Amino acid sequence: MFTVCNMLEIDHFATHDKPLRIAVVTETWPPDVNGVSITMHRLCLELRNRGHSVQVIRPRHKKSQADPNAPAEFEQTLTRGIPIPNYPEFRLGLPSKRLLVSLWTHQRPDIVHLATEGPLGWSGIQAAKKLKLPTSSDFRTNFHNYSHHYGVGGLKKAITLYLRKFHNLTDFTTVPTDHVQAELAMLGFRRLRVIGRGVDTKSFHPGMRNQLLRHEWDANPQTRVYLYVGRLAPEKNPLLLARTWDAIRAGDPKAKLIIVGDGPAADIYRKLLPTARFAGSLTGTSLAAYYASSDIFLFPSVTETYGNVVAEAMSSGLLTLAFEYAAPAELMTHALNGYLARYNDEDHYLHLAQQIALMSGQELENVRERARATMMNRGWDIVTMQMESLWRELLVTHRYSLPGLSEFAGLTNP
Repeated sequence: MFTVCNMLEIDHFATHDKPLRIAVVTETWPPDVNGVSITMHRLCLELRNRGHSVQVIRPRHKKSQADPNAPAEFEQTLTRGIPIPNYPEFRLGLPSKRLLVSLWTHQRPDIVHLATEGPLGWSGIQAAKKLKLPTSSDFRTNFHNYSHHYGVGGLKKAITLYLRKFHNLTDFTTVPTDHVQAELAMLGFRRLRVIGRGVDTKSFHPGMRNQLLRHEWDANPQTRVYLYVGRLAPEKNPLLLARTWDAIRAGDPKAKLIIVGDGPAADIYRKLLPTARFAGSLTGTSLAAYYASSDIFLFPSVTETYGNVVAEAMSSGLLTLAFEYAAPAELMTHALNGYLARYNDEDHYLHLAQQIALMSGQELENVRERARATMMNRGWDIVTMQMESLWRELLVTHRYSLPGLSEFAGLTNP
């Protein structure tokens, strides 16, 4: 007789190449411009390219956002949604358990993946539990650390408890770095798996540098162009960005600052940075050109779960100045392929900004080349294969934990 391990091995090899049907439940999806939307969309594209079937369950976009004539890339089920407070351009999915139970009863997915923790995500967990479907989730946003920026700092403990309950109900939760894994484990989160974030190294490439664009910025070949990309929101540390720009301009008055992004604090950014050029939200080749046509990336935030823009900037060949945590700590070695300030030490950040402003052209170029080289093995294909491997492992273990198969637990070799 076979042991359970023998059976699992046979099952694993028998299903290793079988395409998966993956249901992705998310509150945000393009044309939303944020890290969750962009990275989930890219992961789904890679899954489709690898032969898997992807079903996306998400709230309807506002009519002004959606193009009804655009072809659907994936099978999609749209649910009701309401604007998120302070983020009216995004939709919060409303509870939809009955809809999801009906949907997945009609055609069962192999895996239910919860990308966001809102009411729609909670409904996804409940529906999957009812149908005994395996589940995974992503921890992508530090909502508990954002709370004090929006006047609800008193709810931080309650938010943390909710997030812990949400993720601990799934079979495993992916986190982007070892640091986040350790932090969440201390808070009682279980079954955490580290999966780094990918970057599109073909799109975010130094070859996208555009001299005509730099001419629009009044930047000649000797001009240092500094770039910020991200949501214009209070949790992104606009005050430090403004202080940093003042320190840079003191040493290099001809430098230029470009701001890409939009958000609830856009007016505050404009008041703090009157000499900056604001480009609004950009995506695709336009965003890639802005990265590659700049020289130095400023990332003053201290509230990121990861920081996808850092990976995009490095892939585009920029020197990045950031605090030593999340993506910067994972991807950068200080003074080799970027500059790392001690976490939340603003004086150190300003000191490094002044050093960078005085750096020679050759020194800058060397750091930029090493930044690009670092990202060459961080493509989405590698990340997708890692995620697929976790799902296949989960499928095998889940199958032999279902009622009716528990008698196999006692089998042993004669």
